[in-house]
Amino acid sequence: MKILWTEPAVNDLEAIRDYIARDSELYAAGFIEKILFSADKLVDLPDIGRKVPETDNPNIRELLFQKYRIVYRIHQDIVQIIAVVHGSRDLSGASVKPWEII
Repeated sequence: MKILWTEPAVNDLEAIRDYIARDSELYAAGFIEKILFSADKLVDLPDIGRKVPETDNPNIRELLFQKYRIVYRIHQDIVQIIAVVHGSRDLSGASVKPWEII
């Protein structure tokens, strides 16, 4: 499997980094590195994440990292990371769901 980070997911990472960097640039960089490392597990274990509760699509899954949800889609031999959102966020109320953008 290959991992492909979509533009919205990269934007999510940048927003998380910027938010944490207000307190510590060092901690922000380390936190993003840990998210990336966690997502790298999907190369060998794409089914490790659970199905996203807000959708009926079994190919839309999420990997939990601390308080964040790494939302991804399995498509052929590619894992597309489509969003990184805080775990308290209910995606069912979003006007546009992350998996509808891709």
